[in-house]
Amino acid sequence: MSLRPLRNRPQGRTCVHRPRVRTRSLRTRLLVLVSVTLVLVCATMTLTTAFIQRAYLMGDLDGRVAAAASRSLDGASLHPENADGLGFLNDKGHATGMLAARLDEDGAIVAAEVVSQDAAPKGLAAAQTAALADIATDGSRHTRTVPGLGTYRLTVVESGRVRVLAGLPMSDVQRMIGRLVVAEAAVAVAGLFVAGCICTVVVRRQLLPLGRVAATAAEVSRAPLDRGEVTGLTRVPAADTDPAGEAGQVGAALNRMIDHVESSLTARRRTEERMRRFLADAGHELRTPLASIAGYAELMNRGIHRIEPMLAWRRVWAESARMTGLVEDMLLLARLDEGRPLQSAEVDVAALVAEAVWDARAAGGDHEWQLELRLDDTPLVLGDEARLRQVVAGLLSNARAHTPPGTTVVASVETGAGRCAIRILDDGPGIPPGLLPQVFDRFTRADTSRARGGPRNGGSGSGLGLAVAAAIVSAHGGRLDVESEPGRTEFTIELPPAGAGPPPPATVSGPSVPAALPALRP
Repeated sequence: MSLRPLRNRPQGRTCVHRPRVRTRSLRTRLLVLVSVTLVLVCATMTLTTAFIQRAYLMGDLDGRVAAAASRSLDGASLHPENADGLGFLNDKGHATGMLAARLDEDGAIVAAEVVSQDAAPKGLAAAQTAALADIATDGSRHTRTVPGLGTYRLTVVESGRVRVLAGLPMSDVQRMIGRLVVAEAAVAVAGLFVAGCICTVVVRRQLLPLGRVAATAAEVSRAPLDRGEVTGLTRVPAADTDPAGEAGQVGAALNRMIDHVESSLTARRRTEERMRRFLADAGHELRTPLASIAGYAELMNRGIHRIEPMLAWRRVWAESARMTGLVEDMLLLARLDEGRPLQSAEVDVAALVAEAVWDARAAGGDHEWQLELRLDDTPLVLGDEARLRQVVAGLLSNARAHTPPGTTVVASVETGAGRCAIRILDDGPGIPPGLLPQVFDRFTRADTSRARGGPRNGGSGSGLGLAVAAAIVSAHGGRLDVESEPGRTEFTIELPPAGAGPPPPATVSGPSVPAALPALRP
């Protein structure tokens, strides 16, 4: 006996492919559901009507059977001695097809006849008589099928020793019920056809808005959302956004979603552009001091006495310090962007501003420095004192660096109305109008070519000062505003006072600060 080699079977679970069930459209399912419902309703109405009509006709027939039995019993009681006499059937008034019989004391049928139209009553055959046997003498109605005559409604009544069986045919009732069912079925079919046509038109028209919404969604899904400019996405027509209907609600929701998608993509594109610009600016800012350090290091390595070693070391140290400050500012902005919490303690704003003004006066003796305190309450805020001092000192340094000698700089502190405000006001030339909307952006300088220079401070700065200041103020739940015109520039810091509850959402008004919080006045 030869053995067939076994086929290699993959180990693991056996994959069973189930036949996919074809999903029909909503329109088809609605039409099928409505049609089935209408069919069930019509069938129920037809059967209920037929049942009620049959009950009514059977009640009427039972009444006539009882009347016929009573009349037959009265006729038979006139001759009780004639036990098998059915002479009462010869009387006029009996319905055609009426069946009557005489029974003995044991309930056996002695004689039975049926009334014929325009003829004498006709006796029943043995098979017909046998169909009438065993009917209880209790006055109740019974249904029997008599061969050759049809279905009868029968009853047995007695009076004394006289027993009579009487019955009437059910053919008329059955005929009427059959005709009623046929008529109702025909009406139901016609009604179902008309209703089906109307439902088809109505469902089709009612689902048209939903179809347009689906088409819009399909068109949007084909848009290249992952690349290129994504603007002007197709919207659902206004006529299909009526909130009174479900399709309109879906259309309005889809339009809102498309708006959110466009705004999100626009924000992402702007963020990517700003990130590229940020990286380019940061690379340029870091390249300059690195190139300077590398140049001095190379000169010192050659051993050529073209430069004094102490001067070279001072320049290397200065460039290293500038590069370190730039990196620290960028790291601080990154930490603030991530939402890392700052230290929190009560800070006396008046004392902090006063100390910052004294420091600025010592550094810039060629300016006029003033301090104003307009306090309705103790100017206490919750925050990081070192970072707040950095903000105020930076704004004062900004005013000193970008205004000519003799400029008056006023630092004021105000409290009241549930807020604490710090204002830095100078009467210098102001910020150029074209630069004002971007003054809080990172690496923003008056010299857009990135050229470093400036006779007053040895350079234009990295352009991160106001970005850091705005980020710190925002992290404290405050806002930083700027207003500028020739002869008047004012920076305003608003902070929630201590004990004022949760800080308000961090925003920067005036020229609003973008999400990437922004740079010292050029």
